Amino acid sequence: MNPALRAALASVLALSPFAAHAAPCAPQWVAGWASSQMVPTGDNALPAGSFGGATLRQIIRPSIGGTGLRIRLSNVNGTAPLRIDGATLARAVKAGSAAIDPASLIALRFDGQAGVTIPAGAEYLSDPVALPIRAFDDLAITLHYAQDPQGQTSHPGSRATSWLLAGDHLGDADLAGAKTFQHWFTLSGLEVSRCEAPRLIVALGDSITDGHGATDDANDRWTDDLARRLQADPATRGLAIVNQGIGGNRLLHDGLGPNALSRLDRDVLVQPGAGWVVVLEGINDIGTLTRDAPVDEAAHQALVAQMIGAYRQIIARAHGRGIKAIGATVLPFMGNAYYHPDARNETDRQAVNRWIREKGHFDAVVDFDSAMRDPARPDRLLPAYDSGDHLHPSPEGYRAMAKSIPLSVFSQN
Repeated sequence: MNPALRAALASVLALSPFAAHAAPCAPQWVAGWASSQMVPTGDNALPAGSFGGATLRQIIRPSIGGTGLRIRLSNVNGTAPLRIDGATLARAVKAGSAAIDPASLIALRFDGQAGVTIPAGAEYLSDPVALPIRAFDDLAITLHYAQDPQGQTSHPGSRATSWLLAGDHLGDADLAGAKTFQHWFTLSGLEVSRCEAPRLIVALGDSITDGHGATDDANDRWTDDLARRLQADPATRGLAIVNQGIGGNRLLHDGLGPNALSRLDRDVLVQPGAGWVVVLEGINDIGTLTRDAPVDEAAHQALVAQMIGAYRQIIARAHGRGIKAIGATVLPFMGNAYYHPDARNETDRQAVNRWIREKGHFDAVVDFDSAMRDPARPDRLLPAYDSGDHLHPSPEGYRAMAKSIPLSVFSQN
């Protein structure tokens, strides 16, 4: 075993969770970071045999600080148990680099053991570790795979670099020569322990929430910008936010990932501390309807009705867990070459947004449409906010989205 890792493991075994930073409270868990899991396809999947015996290092950034943490590993798409031989956590030198601070290295444990076997279709929490962290600390999670997964579980749109290197490098200060890619694998969450009552916002969405058009390793999705606003305001500093966006996601049908209703429980309702869900879904439902061929008027009307039905389901299921549902209006996408929307698609979008804005449905509304549209051509994104494909915002557009959200919608009343 690597000497640095041996020392880190000994330090973990010598400390009971939170003993070094005991607080006069009963710590509670809140999700500090998360990523929605799906089956990677095409170039998003790694070649068979890539993981067996290899080390994977991934950098994540929690939206909230606390006195300790634990990670969540996922094999939800696996068709057989997945064996992880070891896992470590360390402070990353910076986003976009595999280098860590060796003095911060901690060996994670699972039921007191160095490794864990995750059943097919399951997720697994690590044992808690006492490590005070701040919001926006860059943390490196390193996994050593005993075997190749039978069915990869991934979040393809990480917008963050990951490193994969053959052999056991759990305790290495850097991963020179590693293969790099912008995907997350197996890692689905990080939970933070805090004395304060847990308060969490979950962003449920598609590629616009996932951050298509954002800058790799720069954390400039709209949810990142909102997290910074929350932390800067004393009234909302105790709120965490996690991004559960999937590129290509739809309300009603599977696309590049599972549809929003099918993943609602795992990605939103069971997230520890969830108090609000911001729903930005629907653009892909509207665009896909006529992407390949026109449809009749009845099909357009049916789509709008089914989308509204899906929103009602999300609201009802959220309320059943005591979670407030915040509706986000669907952004304009006229001019997009992939969906080539026409006036009839725009009518569908306007009908959906009209329902979202109406009182008595969502608990509050975030009007991204009004914030992002071009006043001169309201069926299009404002050019300054357009990434160039007339569908996804640019980093400046994502900042405008975050700025448009009234923080008062996250009040406790």
